[in-house]
Amino acid sequence: MKDLTKTSDLLAQLREFDIFQDVEDSALQWLIEKSDYVLYPKDDHIFRAGERADHMQVLLRGEYVIRRESNGRRQDLGMWKAPTVGGVLPFSRMVETQAEGICLRDTYVLLLHRDCFVEMVNTSYALTQALVTVMTNRVRDFQQMRLMDEKLLALGKMSAGLAHELNNPASAILRSSQELHRHLVQTPERFKAVITMQVAEEAVDRLNTILFDRVREAPGEPELSLMESEDLYDDICDWLTQREVSDRDCLVDTFVDWHFRPEYLDEIAAVIPDAALSPVLQWVETNLTTEALVTEIQAASGRISDLVRSIKTYSHMDQDPSLEMVDIHEGLRSTVTMLKHVLKKKNVRIVKELGSDIPKVKALAGELNQVWTNLLSNALDAMPERDGRLTLRTFTERDCVCVEVEDNGPGIPEDIQSRIFEPFFTTKGIGEGTGMGLDIVRRVIDHHNGMVKVESEPGRTVFRVCFPVE
Repeated sequence: MKDLTKTSDLLAQLREFDIFQDVEDSALQWLIEKSDYVLYPKDDHIFRAGERADHMQVLLRGEYVIRRESNGRRQDLGMWKAPTVGGVLPFSRMVETQAEGICLRDTYVLLLHRDCFVEMVNTSYALTQALVTVMTNRVRDFQQMRLMDEKLLALGKMSAGLAHELNNPASAILRSSQELHRHLVQTPERFKAVITMQVAEEAVDRLNTILFDRVREAPGEPELSLMESEDLYDDICDWLTQREVSDRDCLVDTFVDWHFRPEYLDEIAAVIPDAALSPVLQWVETNLTTEALVTEIQAASGRISDLVRSIKTYSHMDQDPSLEMVDIHEGLRSTVTMLKHVLKKKNVRIVKELGSDIPKVKALAGELNQVWTNLLSNALDAMPERDGRLTLRTFTERDCVCVEVEDNGPGIPEDIQSRIFEPFFTTKGIGEGTGMGLDIVRRVIDHHNGMVKVESEPGRTVFRVCFPVE
């Protein structure tokens, strides 16, 4: 930075500012006299992150870019170009800068120290009003930007979770369909072996009964323990070996999966000729494997369908944004589905204490889901690395429906509990939070004539949200 001698054209330069059009010349001349006139060369810092913010900056010529470092990466937040006013403004509570400003070319600035603001108020109401308008517009624009950041942050979390959740069933469908295709390639040979056999009609009926009873009953039976599986594997191997059944290795795993015990094999052997035993058992194995693969594809497809349904429920993308009678349990369930990847990643146990006969509330469902998303996300962020527990609780209290989100994190320090709903207030690091999440919660609840309060101590934090029932 280089100090400059003030020139006679500074007043004319200030007159180029739209915000100063209604400010008298004497007030602008006072601004010039009280300010330092400086030059910041190209690539110089006009301010750095963490410095005290003590000056209002009136950019006469030049421009600078605002950058912030987040997670080791530098991010450009915007560019300020003359003629404009930046830095500390009258009635601003800014104490220190959160980013750095780097000049893109030589930048000429009038610097007015904040100690002069009281004198400014007494000197010129019009000048003060003009600068307060700048600050109001800045706060509005900044709030809009942070709200957008909050939405993009939430969208990023949801997108990552959905990609993870959808990838598992999609991979299962691909894997099962490939295996089914490979398996069906073998079917013609097995079908030929079966169709050329001479088997009585009664034997075919009995075989169908045994096979499809297994298909119907096996999925509902308790899963075998490791020892039970190994014992059954050995029994089936012995049975197949004694009867010299071909392709035993291919058959035994499938029969174990379907709890196909030796007594079922005895029933099959009792009704068909010995020469037909191998082809028939291979045909049985083909049907069981096909059934298993189709069941896996159906289950994976159902999981994708459930996720898409949850997305539609969460976002209400297929409905107009209007007040309607909303089931809060439905919104909580869909939000938990959206955040399930975080629950799995952090190994958090979720406890649901949902009341019965909870009445619906008249609300904008999409906005309520924003409340659940922010409260659940904050709770998950606060969870310990191990033994995390998240409790969702719903109940009625007088004429209100209440929802509680409880976590067993470290708690919120008592000295900041009164500030957590303030816009831009956050205890998270740069790039980890915008400070708008709980402000959104508060504004949505106010919009619905509800109330929110927090109780916190180490190991237990509870957010309670209540909505009136009409």
